[in-house]
Amino acid sequence: MNANQFVESSPDVLEIKHNRVTVNTGDPSPRVKKIPPELRKKKIDFSSEPNLIKRFIWRLKEDPNFLRSTVQLAFVLLCIWIGYEFHLFVKWGMSGGDAPFVERPPGVDGFLPIASLMGLLHWLYTGTVNTIHPAGVFIFIAIVGIGLLFKKSFCSWMCPIGTLSESLWMFGEKIFGRNINVPRWLDYPLRSLKYLILFYFLWAIFGMSAQVLEAFLYSPYNRVSDIKMYLFFSDMSNFALTVILILVIGSVVIKNFWCRYLCPYGALLGSLSWLSPVKITRNKSTCIDCELCTRACPSNVKVHKANKVHSDECMACMSCVQACPVKNCLELKTTVTNTRVPNIVFASLIVGVFVAITGLAMLMGTWQNDIPKDEYKHHFENIHRPMYDH
Repeated sequence: MNANQFVESSPDVLEIKHNRVTVNTGDPSPRVKKIPPELRKKKIDFSSEPNLIKRFIWRLKEDPNFLRSTVQLAFVLLCIWIGYEFHLFVKWGMSGGDAPFVERPPGVDGFLPIASLMGLLHWLYTGTVNTIHPAGVFIFIAIVGIGLLFKKSFCSWMCPIGTLSESLWMFGEKIFGRNINVPRWLDYPLRSLKYLILFYFLWAIFGMSAQVLEAFLYSPYNRVSDIKMYLFFSDMSNFALTVILILVIGSVVIKNFWCRYLCPYGALLGSLSWLSPVKITRNKSTCIDCELCTRACPSNVKVHKANKVHSDECMACMSCVQACPVKNCLELKTTVTNTRVPNIVFASLIVGVFVAITGLAMLMGTWQNDIPKDEYKHHFENIHRPMYDH
């Protein structure tokens, strides 16, 4: 039996035809009137569980937004910990060795995507992992692997920049009541910018020979590129500060401004997501065309029109699934067997792939770089010399 047969008659409902509910234009928000018990999602009262641990586990299983927020928070805290350790390491180096020595955290390599891609290509050419930023190579492989298997889920589940971007547009929505919807004629060319940036980097890097790649990877600049990045942000020029301020303002008023229009990582993962074996899937027979899924999508994907969401902008954030009021109507499913992937399983797979690949690097002994403490001390003493510029 079709779901639209159960929509309650109301002055607001002008027409029920062809599986579509037409709502009075005086109410700009599409509303689901009434869905029978067998089709309606049950609203869970998590507060009914007095035990905090049990309530937390229950929410992880049943609330995809809460589950994703928990994973996001975990990775933000991980990045903050890595950043703090790196700060102490730089503090030691800039003090000339007077401050207490703190080991450089290899995880900082994850913030050097260009060097990581170059390191991966060098590995493919030579069969040897570079010893300057080896962790970055494996972090890059993990992120690409997640993109191939689970769409752009890295962007919405793990990326700290993605989490910051999401927090900014949610803040803007709360302050201004809404975000700016960029018109389609402007949105499409703006979205192409990140692909142009990606193609430029791929063209430049894949045009390098193994010898050129090795010369760069072991150059004085690349040995301290992470430190140079730290110094860039700790002592920003007025121009850099202005650019970052523009990006922040853009992210407050436009959903995922950086991710949607400028991030080359997002472009790469979006391209790979076409090959992903999982897709958001809509059940047409139970869909009531309320369009709540499309309204909930932060990437402006027309979810309510798709049988399977193939869009390169889909980040598998599960917001559309959470917004759908009909049971089993919108789900994350495998493309081959059409099997539903539970939220907790999906999150475990995303995190599991990342942990497995980076953990393998640690077991292989290719996680830490081989730059000794004394060499770092020498680099810090001379870091402002022209040989460290690029």
